[in-house]
Amino acid sequence: MEKDSKQEQPEDKSQANIATAEEYLMGVQLLNYEKQMFLDMVYSDALMVCAKGLSYERVLLNILKVYSDSGNLLLVINGSDWEENYYKSRVEKKFLHEAANTATERERVYLEGGIQFMTTRILVVDLLKQRIPIELITGIVVLRAHTIIESCQEAFALRLYRQRNKTGFIKAFSGSAEAFTIGYGHIERIMRNLFVKELFIWPRFHATVQSSLKPYEAQIVELHVPLSGKMESMQANILDLMNYLVREIKRINRMVDLEVITVENCVTKKFHKILQSQLDCIWHQLNSQTKLIVADLKILRNLMISTMYNDAISAYALIKRYRTTEYALSNSGWTLLDAAEKVFKLAKERVYNEAGEFEPEPCPKWKYLSEILKVEIPGDMKRSETNKLMQPKVLILCQDTRTCYQLRQYLTQSGEQYLLYVAMRHQIPVAKLSKRFEKIKNGHELEMTLSQKPDPVLKKQTCGKSLNKTDIQGQEESLPDTQALPMDELTQLLSQDDLEDLQEHNLFQESYLLTMTQPLLTDADLDNTDTTYDDVEGAVGTSLQDSIFEPFPEMESMDITAAVAAGKQPLICLQTFKTEHDGPLALERILNDIQPQYVVMYHCNVTAIRQLEIYEARHRRPPAERMKIFFLIHARTVEEQSYLTSLRREKQAFELIIDTKSTMVIPEYQDGKTDEAFVLYKTFKDPEVEANNAQSRKAGGQQSTENLSVPKIIVDMREFRSDLPCLIHKRGLEVVPVTITIGDYILTPEICVERKSISDLIGSLNSGRLYNQCIQMQRYYAKPILLIEFDQNKPFHLQGKYMLSQNTTSTNVDIVQKLQLLTLHFPKLRLIWSPSPYATAQLFEELKLGKPEPDAKQASTLGIDEIGSYDDLKFNANIYDFLLRLPGINTRNVHQLMRHGGNLKELLRKSQVELSKLLDSQENGKLLWDILHVAHLPEKDEISGSTALLAAGKQFVTHTRFRRGAAASLATRGRLTGKFNRN
Repeated sequence: MEKDSKQEQPEDKSQANIATAEEYLMGVQLLNYEKQMFLDMVYSDALMVCAKGLSYERVLLNILKVYSDSGNLLLVINGSDWEENYYKSRVEKKFLHEAANTATERERVYLEGGIQFMTTRILVVDLLKQRIPIELITGIVVLRAHTIIESCQEAFALRLYRQRNKTGFIKAFSGSAEAFTIGYGHIERIMRNLFVKELFIWPRFHATVQSSLKPYEAQIVELHVPLSGKMESMQANILDLMNYLVREIKRINRMVDLEVITVENCVTKKFHKILQSQLDCIWHQLNSQTKLIVADLKILRNLMISTMYNDAISAYALIKRYRTTEYALSNSGWTLLDAAEKVFKLAKERVYNEAGEFEPEPCPKWKYLSEILKVEIPGDMKRSETNKLMQPKVLILCQDTRTCYQLRQYLTQSGEQYLLYVAMRHQIPVAKLSKRFEKIKNGHELEMTLSQKPDPVLKKQTCGKSLNKTDIQGQEESLPDTQALPMDELTQLLSQDDLEDLQEHNLFQESYLLTMTQPLLTDADLDNTDTTYDDVEGAVGTSLQDSIFEPFPEMESMDITAAVAAGKQPLICLQTFKTEHDGPLALERILNDIQPQYVVMYHCNVTAIRQLEIYEARHRRPPAERMKIFFLIHARTVEEQSYLTSLRREKQAFELIIDTKSTMVIPEYQDGKTDEAFVLYKTFKDPEVEANNAQSRKAGGQQSTENLSVPKIIVDMREFRSDLPCLIHKRGLEVVPVTITIGDYILTPEICVERKSISDLIGSLNSGRLYNQCIQMQRYYAKPILLIEFDQNKPFHLQGKYMLSQNTTSTNVDIVQKLQLLTLHFPKLRLIWSPSPYATAQLFEELKLGKPEPDAKQASTLGIDEIGSYDDLKFNANIYDFLLRLPGINTRNVHQLMRHGGNLKELLRKSQVELSKLLDSQENGKLLWDILHVAHLPEKDEISGSTALLAAGKQFVTHTRFRRGAAASLATRGRLTGKFNRN
């Protein structure tokens, strides 16, 4: 009976926990599928993969609220800025702690408990230094789990956490199913890195999701907007060009797997990511023609997007850039095809009519948007009983800020006036206006001033404080950061944007708020307006004087919630699908703030559509009171195909994950809660010692484990930005984080390693920084090592332009020659070439076998105050370095020579026997005496080599650091007439 009661106790305890979770859910407004998500994640350490737009954010928010207590310490890592802002604004402030700057403050904050959002690099260092009470951590929440690869800092932090904490939880969330399909066994590797055994999958076609959203579907009106005849022809010709280039790239590279490069993928939004994942590892093997085709595919995709989404003038201005002789000579040859000629011709015909007059085509969706705002919505409100006495609130959703601004200008001015303004901004010649543009001839001067000073106009009329969190200044500051990062050739090719587009992006806002200058139209007005659109084919709206829309007055000083609460004027909000400050959650926020009756989807977006579904399901309104959503889509075009492709790819990704889960074998110890999970700990026995012990009779050759210690490597704090410390620790070596001034890694008291990536190596060689680093390493360590580490996805040899910095004109020959000079100046320096961080970690482990351990305290003090250290020795650093370069003088005898040698004149007067006594070696004494008294001439076979080296040295125009070092050495000789000792 006692045993039975003991067995029932844990069951009762688990039932009590279930009841507690159920009671919590009773007081929280969540959809059925969100409640199931919550229960799944609360009870287990798991990875949850959601479809786009299903918003696991509310589930995670409630998990954070459950653990919001000073008795818990909950860490949230790997979140983006907008995710952190979302959770911080909704969690109780008293349980939320900001990451402190100093180590002492962080130790105090950790002990206070609560929820902390922190960078992973700081967390790793604090875990290694044991500043954080690891045993007291309640759990770690990992966001964007699809990015957790084996060598990243997040995996490092989780491994350190799980080694010393077996009871805390790990919960991981991801909203990108497609990311788990890249590579072999990607989902299994990520789960292994996260130390979780459970996988929860929530696609849109999940039965619980469908049952939650289906009963509350919004009213949907899908409008198929036909393209103009010229736009259809341009689309067909651009697709022909893409098809030609795709066939060409596959013909040239028959042995390379290029299945993902299809015309269908070329027009999708993630085309550059698909290309980069496929070509990154083989980019150096592709010939120049293939690289040109890749660049031209991106150009054609931009032309297609501009044709479909931008106005006719912007598309024409973009296409004109590629109608030049310079570009025709540098592309893959697509501009010489007939289809390209038709594209150029049609783009011009969309701007000028047959008489050569300026008459650009309006965007096809403009007419339908005006009809929705001026006819459909007023008519629907008059027919509706609930909305009859209310002012309309309309939300218009766009893909990008350029379209958002375009619609604002169109609605507040007119289509003609906006097109004329765009023509002036792009410097498109306007010799003669057509009849349709004659009515705004008087406003020509106004548009000229508008084009000359666009900044004030574009910066006005923001959507208030709650929508305009991400200001223009923040966007401008972010641009140099992205440009300053070193990028390889493929990354730069696929991610580069035109400077003009970047500048224009800074001027556009993510949100605009408009109102109407006139009350709702009467039935007669509706009929008249409808007749106008029927009579005038392709009309783009009324003139500026007759426009019924205007920017919201005094919006800069008003909050959007106050404007909505007033409810005195109709409200039209232009909003992008996501913003820099709120990310994809910007739509959820604006829906809650405005609570619109009507939504116009100007572009298609999977995430936005699902967010609208969820918003309607949360409110559970009767059908008559639900939102009415208008879809504007170009049917049977690239726009529709791109939308369907994104849906299909997400569905295929979920099907692959579901299939993988059904066949996946997960070890029992994968959660890390048993010591069996950490096979990384090794006994690190010396093979020779182990062999001797095996031959002895003492305890059968067994070695006592008490004397065995885990080898340690001292790592500079700045190196935790790289993957190497994580991989070193994974091999079982202890990582000791210390701020050191000499080297990056200290393996033994004698071995110091300076790690350089290829881009860092080039910059250090050109700036001379590497020269100074080698001086310091050679001065304090007997075995200095320069580690040149390659990217594991790049070739292990100096070939191609991928590894060169974009800010230098150096060639591979220059790099090799400078490295040769470096080895001549520093004979003790050893160069190690490593193909990847994995190989480097293995190399470090082998270099440490049988060697003594480094002293962290001593490594941190070396080089901190060079003047002070030489004052203690009473030596001059320059003279010390000069003497070490002379034959016969080494680190063992240089100190005795500097103490008893006097000055250079006395040294020259000494005989060979006296020098041998000073250096404690007859051989060293002879070498020093010969270099001081015997004239040395090069051998005949050395003349050619030295001449070539001298010629190579003359080519180093950009790098004079070695010359300065040689000049300094010569100048030092002149100063050696004084005493060696400073006294």
